[in-house]
Amino acid sequence: MNELNRLLARAECVLERFEATLPGLPAAPDWGVATAFRWRRRHGRAWLQAVARPHDIRLADLQDIDEQKRRIDDNTRQFLAGRRANNVLLTGARGTGKSSLVKALLSEYGERGLRLIEVDKSDLVDLPDIVELLDGRPERFILFCDDLSFEEGEAAYKALKSVLDGSVSAVPDNVLVYATSNRRHLMPEYHDENLKARHVDGEIHPGEATEEKISLSERFGLWVSFYPFSQDEYLAIVAYWLGQFGLKPKAIERARQEALQWALMRGSRSGRVAWQFARDYAGRLGE
Repeated sequence: MNELNRLLARAECVLERFEATLPGLPAAPDWGVATAFRWRRRHGRAWLQAVARPHDIRLADLQDIDEQKRRIDDNTRQFLAGRRANNVLLTGARGTGKSSLVKALLSEYGERGLRLIEVDKSDLVDLPDIVELLDGRPERFILFCDDLSFEEGEAAYKALKSVLDGSVSAVPDNVLVYATSNRRHLMPEYHDENLKARHVDGEIHPGEATEEKISLSERFGLWVSFYPFSQDEYLAIVAYWLGQFGLKPKAIERARQEALQWALMRGSRSGRVAWQFARDYAGRLGE
């Protein structure tokens, strides 16, 4: 019996050491220190990391996307007021202000209780744990998934799909998901999938693979599309940022040709390219 007791005692010590290495439940952060957080996972541990200096951009800084701003702003104000609001999918051309628009909401409404939590695609499997931390809090949380896209069979795809509206457990009223993507259906689409479409009573019904891809994006109640800018829109954004950086109207007019050449070299007329040009031009003039 003494030998058996010693073996049991050793086994208990081993189990205690093993349990100490297992990841515990994530602890809630100090919600008062920041308005923006990032979900982090390192060495089996997960936590919400406060962002000391969130991206400081205003809704007024985002030019030539007035309709997109209106729709997302309306949805966010409904959410802050405790009324019904939708998860949002922002899709379209790169550099047109999708991510900046979400970040600008925090600048606009952080003092009214809005909080932004950025979650990388690789960490979307942790969404249920994140939502559990937020349940019952007085703040209103946007879970922000930037530049989202999936390949076939990714676990994160199912996790996001479940949190949006497919789980047995309901998502609390103080949580919404805002995601940006260059793909409207968040997954790659292939030519042969269109060949599997079938005709029923004169209507076209997509194949199962296409239906599966559409099913995730359809779980976002609000779709907002962004489009490439025209030359005039691009130049208007350049002029806005040059003005913000302190240039006078005549200097802004002289920058027009260089701004067009900059866009040509970059192969894009986007808001991001306009902002980058304005920073370069103003910097070279010493502004």
